[in-house]
Amino acid sequence: MTTEFEVSQQQSLQLLISLHRLLRTVRQAAPANGLYPTQLIVLSQLLQGGPMRVGELAAQVPCSQPTATTMVSHLEAMGLVAREPDPDDRRAIQVTLTETGRETIISVTHGDAEIIAARLAELTPEEAAQVLAVAPLLERLSGQRVDQR
Repeated sequence: MTTEFEVSQQQSLQLLISLHRLLRTVRQAAPANGLYPTQLIVLSQLLQGGPMRVGELAAQVPCSQPTATTMVSHLEAMGLVAREPDPDDRRAIQVTLTETGRETIISVTHGDAEIIAARLAELTPEEAAQVLAVAPLLERLSGQRVDQR
């Protein structure tokens, strides 16, 4: 027998606000080298998935293709990504992460992880375990898959 579980709009809003506050405190504690959160998502997608066309990036972020094109242009001007011919279709261009881009996203994510680890250490071991147990569910809610490494 299945019982239906209802989440109120207020509960959903509170979860969203809490997640935003957590991310904001992480961003304030470890500035992301002048990068916007969406740019960080693009860099992390390229790190995880390898070279992608702009349309694929737009779908992964998610954002519109014109927004992704603008982001890629800014990241390219910063030396974090490069545009290269797609080996499968020479008429198409794919975006690749440069070594500087790779180092940048790894540095930012490691810094962010250190801040989260410090915040988790402020909780009881049981509370920290509860928060960590929720991570796969939040990943499912985000609609994105992340490789477990």
